[in-house]
Amino acid sequence: MPSAYPPSVGGVEELTRHLALALVAQGDEVEVWTGLDDDGAPETVETRDGLVVRRFPMPLPATNLHSLIRTATTGVRTMRSLRRAAMAFEPEVLHVQCFGPNGAYATALARLTGIPLVVTLQGETVMDDTDLFDISRVMRAALRTGLRSASAVTACSQFTMDDAIARFGLRAGRGMVIPNGVSLVGPSESGADASVERAPLLGGTPYVLALGRVVEKKGFDLLLAGYAAMDPTMRTADLVIGGSGPALEGLEAQAEASGIADRVHLVGRLSREQVASVMAEATVFVMPSRLEPFGIVALEAWRAGTAVVATSRGGAPEFISEGRDGLLVDPFDTMAVARVLERVLADGELCQSLAAAGQLRVEQFAWPLITDRYRAVYSTVCSRGIGSRHRVGVQ
Repeated sequence: MPSAYPPSVGGVEELTRHLALALVAQGDEVEVWTGLDDDGAPETVETRDGLVVRRFPMPLPATNLHSLIRTATTGVRTMRSLRRAAMAFEPEVLHVQCFGPNGAYATALARLTGIPLVVTLQGETVMDDTDLFDISRVMRAALRTGLRSASAVTACSQFTMDDAIARFGLRAGRGMVIPNGVSLVGPSESGADASVERAPLLGGTPYVLALGRVVEKKGFDLLLAGYAAMDPTMRTADLVIGGSGPALEGLEAQAEASGIADRVHLVGRLSREQVASVMAEATVFVMPSRLEPFGIVALEAWRAGTAVVATSRGGAPEFISEGRDGLLVDPFDTMAVARVLERVLADGELCQSLAAAGQLRVEQFAWPLITDRYRAVYSTVCSRGIGSRHRVGVQ
């Protein structure tokens, strides 16, 4: 039961999709149960990528009168629908990917049916755009209940696990870190455009690349500040930021005020195919987040054969080896960001070395390997041998 699923765009959506497809490839039966963008819309059922995807209205639990009424009506109907879906599909495991309202409903369904619950934390407690777990007492309580009720808890990084232990009552030593995965075969163009060679993004001009939701927590303003602080004679590549979000106008104004607007390209949201293309063309990829629970985009850069510079804050240092397959920098240290950019742009051999090491390292995050680790968890919670087939409701 993921917090969101395609066609919505985001890291949780993509990792859930890849996990579900990898489970099916290994012989498991999977249904995806997720929420609707409109809490007032009726539930829907569709087939996407060969998977049954059920979408339910999942109003956010809260204590105000309007929310209480909505939970007592729409929420109760959703629980009935989830119970019917569980009776029809008969899952052996309910797996929550990224705990939100979906997690609250999954916890209730697990308690109602006795189906084992697996909760996977993806850094939602620190990276949610709306700071949901800071402002909602009910969601904090729901997460605590979910972690306490779960048969198993996993997290994408030890950093994420430690936050659950410190703030949400997870018992130390109870959880397991399972990193996120990546497909080792990048997306390719399809349809009429498949045979058309893509023109270089900037006509062949070298560029530093950053990608993601354009929100404050992703730290693009910090990267822009570091780029502006570089020695102009060493600024041998432009800066490309891909993605959309509420902080976009602020970045435009910042680039203008810094006098580097002609070197900064805000290219908007890119498709998966476009991401793979611009990633492979980039001189270096930078992940400048103020805080990053994991950082799937770093894996995608490794897959593309591109050198990686990543934030030192959060989970990235757990899988990036400084100086070997990537460089780590505190994004709040403007001059440190400037210096690391100058370093990688001036040293082609360093870029090639980091990229080559990254391409070897990324093989350890291939989805079949990550899926094996989840399947071992499923086998434990439903008392079946490792390698057995499972019926999984990913919620």
